[in-house]
Formats: sequence, C-alpha cells, structure tokens
Amino acid sequence: MSTGDVVSIVFFASTLLILATGLPIAFSLAGLSLMFAGVGYAFGVFDLSTLVHLPIRYFSVMTNEVLVAVPLFILMGSVLERSGIAEGLLTTMGKLFGALRGGLGYSVIVVGALLAASTGVVGATVATMALIALPAMLKARYDRRLATGVICASATLAQIIPPSTVLIFTADLLSAVNQSAQMRMGNFAVSTLSAGDLFAGALLPGFVLVSLYLAYTFGLALLQPHKVPASALSQDERRRLPREVVSVLIPPLFLILAVLGSILAGIATPTESASIGVLGAALLAALNRRFSWKLAAEAGRHTMITTAMIFAIVLAASLFSLTFRGLGGEHMVEQALTDMPGGAAGAMLTVMAVMFVLGFFLDTFEIILIMLPICGGPLIMMGVDPIWLGVMVAMCLQTSFLTPPFGYTLFYIRGLAPRSVSTGDIWIGALPFVALQLMGLAIVWWFPQMATWLPSVVFR
Repeated sequence: MSTGDVVSIVFFASTLLILATGLPIAFSLAGLSLMFAGVGYAFGVFDLSTLVHLPIRYFSVMTNEVLVAVPLFILMGSVLERSGIAEGLLTTMGKLFGALRGGLGYSVIVVGALLAASTGVVGATVATMALIALPAMLKARYDRRLATGVICASATLAQIIPPSTVLIFTADLLSAVNQSAQMRMGNFAVSTLSAGDLFAGALLPGFVLVSLYLAYTFGLALLQPHKVPASALSQDERRRLPREVVSVLIPPLFLILAVLGSILAGIATPTESASIGVLGAALLAALNRRFSWKLAAEAGRHTMITTAMIFAIVLAASLFSLTFRGLGGEHMVEQALTDMPGGAAGAMLTVMAVMFVLGFFLDTFEIILIMLPICGGPLIMMGVDPIWLGVMVAMCLQTSFLTPPFGYTLFYIRGLAPRSVSTGDIWIGALPFVALQLMGLAIVWWFPQMATWLPSVVFR
C-alpha cells in the first residue's frame, strides 16, 4: 500500500468521524480537505496545482441550470406546507378510510405519497402529519408504535417519489460521473443522464414502497385488529364526504400532474416544471385563503436558509472530492471495488451496505455528495446502469431518515409527539418500516427494470 493510499484512507475515515460529531458540515468538510491536501503535499503525494480546478468546479455549480430547480422545489414545498393543503388532505382522507380497520393508517400513507409528489420535502411532510394525524390516531386508540412508524415512513416517501431534491442532486452527480466513466472506457458518444430520467426511474419503486406500507397495515388489520381500530362517522359527515373528497383531492392532483406530467411528457425541464409548481402552490394557497405577504416572506426565508445550507455542503463536497482524487483515493477505491468477490453485484452490494450504515449517523446529502463521486464511476465502468444506481442509492438512503438513533424523521416526531409517546415507542415503531424499505430495495435489486423501463419508454 502506497503512502497516497494510506493518506486517502485516513482522510476518508477522518471525514466520517468529524461529520458524525455534528460540527457544521460545510466548514468542517472544507477545512479537513484543505488540511489533508497540505498533509499530502508534505508527504509528496499531492500536487497543490490540483486545487487550481476548484474555481471552475464552483462556477459550474453556480451556473448549473438543473440545480436551479432545487430552491424552486423547496419554495413550492414551503408554500404548500403553509397553505392548508396537507391539513385538508389528512382530515378528508381520514374520514374516507376511517370506517375501515387500519383506515387512518391507509390515509396517512396515501397522503404521504401525495405530499411527496407535491413538495419533495421530508421535513414539511413529517411535521404536518405529526401535528394532525398523530393526535387523531392516538385518539382512535391506534397502537402508539404503529402510529409513529407509519407517519415517519410515509413522510420519507418525499425522498424517493419525484420531485425529490435528493434525486436532483443524485442525477447531477451521476451525470458527471457517468460521462467521465464512459469516456475512460473509450465511449465518446455518451447519452446524457438528466433529472427527468431519474424522476421517471424512481416512480415505480416509489409506488412499490407505498404498496408495501399499505400491505403491512392491511396485514395488521387482519391479524392484530386491536392495533388499528376503525373510526365512526356521523351521518352529516358521511353526507358531505363525497363533495369534500373532490374539493380537497382535485387541486393537489392537478398540481402533481402539472409538475411531473410536464417533465415526463417532455414539455418542460425539471427547472421549468419547478417554476410551474411554485405558481401552482401559490394559487392553491390563495384558493384556501391562506396566501399573504407574511406567508410569502416565511416561505422565502425558509427557502433561502435551506438552499444556502445545501449549496454550502455541495461546495465543500467539491473540495473533498478534488482532494481525495488528487491523493489517488479514486484509483484505490476503483481497484478495491474491481477486486471485490462477485464482480459488479458484489461491488454494488458493498457500496449499498456502506451507505446503509452511514445512514445511521450522517445526513443523506452528506452521503451522496461524498460517496457518489468516489464509487459511482467504478460501478458504472463495471456495467452498473446509472439510472438503476441512482434509484438504488435514493432508496437505500431513505432508510437514513428512519434508522435509530439519528433518523431525521424520528427527531422531528419526537419533538412534536405528546409525552405519552416515548422515544422507545418511536424507535421500535420505525423498525418494521425499515424492514419494508429493505424489502423494496431487494425487489428493485432483483428487478432492475422497475427503475430503467419507464425512462427508456418516456425519454428514448
């Protein structure tokens, strides 16, 4: 093992360690990268001229039109979060399915899928459902663990069901990685990988997860009905329900059709469809009589803070990947994956396992921005389809929102749940849904066409 390999390994391990401490990611990652660039230079294994490419990388991020969709989708989600759409959906769907055993669970899952396709933001979804659906489920005597588990899992659907901000960054990273890998293999006629490709590829796997959640709730209704009791509706509520369902469901479905339909039909790019989504979200807020300058200011402020945080991490991750590549770490990883038993399948399984474990401690954006530039190229060169790879990564990292002790949604619901719901209830309630997500991951593993078929039909 060369000196450069040793420095690369220590650099990568130190990066994971410092990220796990909870220090500000952008500053700690950038600072550590510069420090190890200096260490590598001192040992004669890093050329400082490599850092000359950094301004070019930053400029490419700043001028990347695809990434403009990220703040727009965040703004759309922020407006919808404050527009009352989610509250109306949860209340109405709860009435629609409430008379069935497990009905409230079904309603939470369906609404989670609808909100995922409307907002693409996990935090907004889990906060809304925790405030509205959780009290209703506890009042209906639902099992506390199931109630928190189904809410957390349904909120994470915003990670995989388009328009997901994670999918946008994954597509952008894989596009560059795929182009580089194809050129290294001598293929100079590289077909581009777009966010639309990954959006289309993630649709069927997203529906697989929704189906698994619904099937699990249905199984509990059959085998343990006391955990998912039915709710009674008054005669007046039943009479008004059909009209209420139509008035509440049509607007968000129209927004979903406008945003995703325009992308899949090839009418608009993700950035253009995000603009349509912002306008649609503002119109829905106005129809609900919730739109105001205060709402716009709050949504704008939330968008500004979230976007700044994400792109600061992106810029720091660019410095990390440049330093890691300059130390020779990329070649080391490529060699390690190539030598892995089982060929491409063994290498892919190893990367998925590492990402799954990292998801226990690190944020999704941190993982994809660090791991994809390092591992994506070697996997594609071994024959892994980039669209399938992107969908598998997104599904694998979806578990990072649910895995104790640092799952994002677990923290959210802990802060919003009543004291009668313990932290142990939340953690244990999430575990069956982690298993369901791994089952969904296994299904897409064995049937990769679930991720690759729709993009080939729509965009080829």
